[in-house]
Amino acid sequence: MYYVVYGFLYLISLLPFWVIYLISDFIFSIVYYVWGYRKKIVMSNLDIAFPEKTLEEKKLIAKQFYKNLVDNFIETIKLLTISKEQVLKRFTWHAEGMNAYYEEGRNVQLHLGHFFNWEYANYLLSIKSKYPVLIVYMPIINKVFNKLFLKLRSRFNAKMIAATHFRRDFLPYSANKYCIVFVADQNAGAPDKAYWSPFFKRLAPFVTGPEKTARLNNSIVFFGSILKLKRGYYKAKITLLSNEPRNLKEGELTKLMIEQVEASIKEYPPNYLWSHRRWKHEYKPEKHAALIIP
Repeated sequence: MYYVVYGFLYLISLLPFWVIYLISDFIFSIVYYVWGYRKKIVMSNLDIAFPEKTLEEKKLIAKQFYKNLVDNFIETIKLLTISKEQVLKRFTWHAEGMNAYYEEGRNVQLHLGHFFNWEYANYLLSIKSKYPVLIVYMPIINKVFNKLFLKLRSRFNAKMIAATHFRRDFLPYSANKYCIVFVADQNAGAPDKAYWSPFFKRLAPFVTGPEKTARLNNSIVFFGSILKLKRGYYKAKITLLSNEPRNLKEGELTKLMIEQVEASIKEYPPNYLWSHRRWKHEYKPEKHAALIIP
């Protein structure tokens, strides 16, 4: 089954961009108007994040979000055959600030949010980074698509590390210089062990792994926000969060990351993954009060 799916998507990836965007427009019509994929979740999230906006304004954000979501999917298929030159043309990322630490022998850790198109960001970083790039990912339950995405994401030599087996998979690379990438706004699977912090003024749990890894290795920590310039073209903005994370109080690095995610969302709301159930866990003072980031 893997080779059937791979072969089909490979053929689609050979199509020019103008054709795959016609396909994207068709899929968008089905997803938005017919299927209504996670519309209640999207609108509920927008109600929490933007209570000051009118219903029409939120509907407009939601509609553009679905267009970006489908574009993200179809552009990811295109990555199966896209050239390095095309990636460099379509995604602007100045990695000099990160690479400057390579000669100092410092490791770099990059925190991303769920911004489109994070798959392009993975590719471009693999091309531009002096460091070997390690990407921490959540395995997909479907084995066919999990294998497909592993192949796709490692095409330019990025090393994939499963979050579910982080210690085991990270160990072979830990003794050498590296740049490790976390999608750090990931919803916590175990809210009773997570950091809790206001996210758009409502408490939400955040995974602790990215911060703990940074503090353990005292890595230089950057945040990468992604802005969609126009269809198929993106720009990454890299912000230094800390060059001495061990000197920060526990939770402070995560709090800095959350502030960057909020700022990026406010800059261009449709480019965030609003179908992601960010506030699905309920804050319970008797369980979670001690876990709140001060």
